[in-house]
Amino acid sequence: MKRTYAGIPEEFATFEKSKIAILPIPYDATSTYGKGADFGPEAFLEASENMEIYDLESDTEVWRKGIFLYESMICDGIPEIMVKQVKIKTLEIINSGKFFTMIGGEHSVSIGAIMAHNEKFQNLSVLQLDAHSDLRQSYNGSEFNHACAMHWASKNTNLIQVGIRSMDISEKPFVRPNNIFYAENIYSQKNWQQEVVNQLSNNVYLTIDLDCFDPSILPGTGTPEPGGLHWYETLELLKLLSKQKNIVGFDIVELAPMNNNKISEFFTAKLFYKILTYIFNTI
Repeated sequence: MKRTYAGIPEEFATFEKSKIAILPIPYDATSTYGKGADFGPEAFLEASENMEIYDLESDTEVWRKGIFLYESMICDGIPEIMVKQVKIKTLEIINSGKFFTMIGGEHSVSIGAIMAHNEKFQNLSVLQLDAHSDLRQSYNGSEFNHACAMHWASKNTNLIQVGIRSMDISEKPFVRPNNIFYAENIYSQKNWQQEVVNQLSNNVYLTIDLDCFDPSILPGTGTPEPGGLHWYETLELLKLLSKQKNIVGFDIVELAPMNNNKISEFFTAKLFYKILTYIFNTI
């Protein structure tokens, strides 16, 4: 029997009947501290198979929209080639009429997906939830290193960054002050979520590096940073985003599962399902 996302009935998981597609990319070639993001997609899928798929908040079951799970995409270890491969696959999925979602892998896998969406959707904004700004022009000899994951987007899209609390000084020239919401500044603010949404154009690609969250609630990521986002404040942002903007695709990256600790992968599974619920049931 073919594996389905979250163990949903096969009739809701066929390519023909699904509105949503999931592309797992177990790629971890350029990360420089904590390794393990290549194990993230499998850990996410296993956790998804063990969660309730009725959403209590919305009183809905978004899986009934149909969710097709692609086989894991094994990319070339050379970042430049990987980005091209991901872009081609992403365009294929978009052109099939499916709503694109992706589970990484390290954050560099997002570059190709963003390029593809920018090619297909006019006036694209990219909303990045992340601890790190990822704006370096090059790192370790590559423009497509995980530390450069948002540099292309900063030059070619309306990039809005949320939760940032760490960067290299070389990234400062590429920061747009009105487009960045530092974690320390939003910590005590009310309604910051609406301020973020106001900065976005109508078409939005969402990319979530899981280190945006405080490591006290999500420790299983490659470079955890103290002072991160929490669950309900993030859900409030995602609800506003889905109500007021057109989310054209999203990815979640940098899940690095820990031995004997299922918190991070289960958190990721619930987050992914919540985002789908907000997009397709807009509550």
